[in-house]
Amino acid sequence: MPPTNKFEVRFNLLYSLYSLPNVILPFFGGNIVDRIGSPICLIVFAALGFLGQLLFAIGTSVKSWAIMLIGRFVYGLGGESICVAQSALLSQWFEGREIALSFGVALSVSRLGSVFNNMISPAIANSGSTPLALWIGVIVNTITVFLAFIIAGVDKKATAKCSEDNQTTALLTEALLEEEEEHQVDGPLHIEATGSSDEDSEESNAPHLSDVKKFGSMFWLLSLSCLVVYGCVLPFNNIASGVLLERNYFKVPPDDCHLSFPDQCTSGTLVNGTNPSSDSNGNLCPSGKCTAPLLPTSINITRTDSSWKREEYIYDPLTATHVDCGDPFWADACTKDYCDAQNHATEKAGRIMSIPYFISAALSPLLGHVVDKIGCRAVIASLAPLMLMFVHIAMAVSRSSPVLPLIGQGIAYSLFAAVLWPSVPLVVEKKLTGTAFGFITVIQNIGLVLFPLIIAAIYNHDGNHYIPNVEYLFISCSVFGVLVGFALCFMDWKTGNRLNNASGEATEDNVQQYSSIVTTDDGSCIM
Repeated sequence: MPPTNKFEVRFNLLYSLYSLPNVILPFFGGNIVDRIGSPICLIVFAALGFLGQLLFAIGTSVKSWAIMLIGRFVYGLGGESICVAQSALLSQWFEGREIALSFGVALSVSRLGSVFNNMISPAIANSGSTPLALWIGVIVNTITVFLAFIIAGVDKKATAKCSEDNQTTALLTEALLEEEEEHQVDGPLHIEATGSSDEDSEESNAPHLSDVKKFGSMFWLLSLSCLVVYGCVLPFNNIASGVLLERNYFKVPPDDCHLSFPDQCTSGTLVNGTNPSSDSNGNLCPSGKCTAPLLPTSINITRTDSSWKREEYIYDPLTATHVDCGDPFWADACTKDYCDAQNHATEKAGRIMSIPYFISAALSPLLGHVVDKIGCRAVIASLAPLMLMFVHIAMAVSRSSPVLPLIGQGIAYSLFAAVLWPSVPLVVEKKLTGTAFGFITVIQNIGLVLFPLIIAAIYNHDGNHYIPNVEYLFISCSVFGVLVGFALCFMDWKTGNRLNNASGEATEDNVQQYSSIVTTDDGSCIM
């Protein structure tokens, strides 16, 4: 059933409400991660995700938009913050030339989950029901909570071992120093005093939200790039099925197609004989396999089967928005050809829209390794939105197969993710890594709140069509992303090529310049 204006607003609101708490929460979540540690945060945020999915599944089962929207909001409380905790955990255990590869592997596993979801969920919904697919999601979220506990245990054990090793090394070093400098009686006292000073220093250096003032121009450019580039990737993924159905797999039949008996069912148990459709020249239509079968112009049928959901089916005129293929009346009795074609198109669109995720899953570890080796992070951050611009131009102006554009989107998405998140620790102080990840996630989610609502408004304004104006929105975002990427390259060059160097360190002759541009002595930004 194609979405109505009201449905489209509510559908996009599900995504906006997911992102709404993340306009604020990840910033505090990142600071909390810095203060109490990633493992505990992983457990808390995973539990919130489970609760949100549970509410969403219940809301769908009882057909309550209110419960569904609340569930999405609760899911959003943990959904993005868990990514902040994961990113902070990876940056703690992997450094230097390892970090991009570690992020790539994590992203690859995440994208594999998206691939399976896009391929399996439509099949489950069509063969069973939509609530069944969502309850399977509840089971998956339950597993996530258990895995969070396992990660916390592994981290605790590894941290204890590292602390023990560090303590052993410190004792050996101290023993060697005492043996070589036995004449310095004040040595042990000096070490004890230093330890006390370190504790005071550690407390004074605890991260605070006000430390955001220390973030320099490079961080803000990365954040802006994240906003606009993800703005033409993730919101597109949300509506990709609808775009593909409209553009390729369930196209509206030609205007001159008419049924032989316009007020009778077309296919199913209520049809005696056939009800073919033809155009003004007498040719059978629609002829294309990817065109939606014609619907009756009106029907007036009273319930004769207990499995039907309604007592009466009286529609004059009948439109596609009235057809609910989850109702046996439409699926088996009256418009079986339409519902069969719609189910087939939906499953095919789900497989095709998985292409970007599949490519991202396959390429992310490799690209992470390549970025660790060659650097070029700012350059790649410019090329990725340039690729996305051509992808969405093709989707807007052409009706050819979407496979090639979606392959391009997958490559661009993988390239951008491979350089964006590993770049964050390179442009902020190490103690502020979690706060920085939280803040950039906040900025990302500002876009993810607004873009679905803008898309719904464009869709409604254009008479329930995504193409071409929604695609023009994505083209605009990608163009702006290219401009931000160029600015990032310029700033990186001015500050010692920290992002473009493979090592992630500024060149020697520009280190002082980098320090003066990013912050002043009191931590305030000057550029």
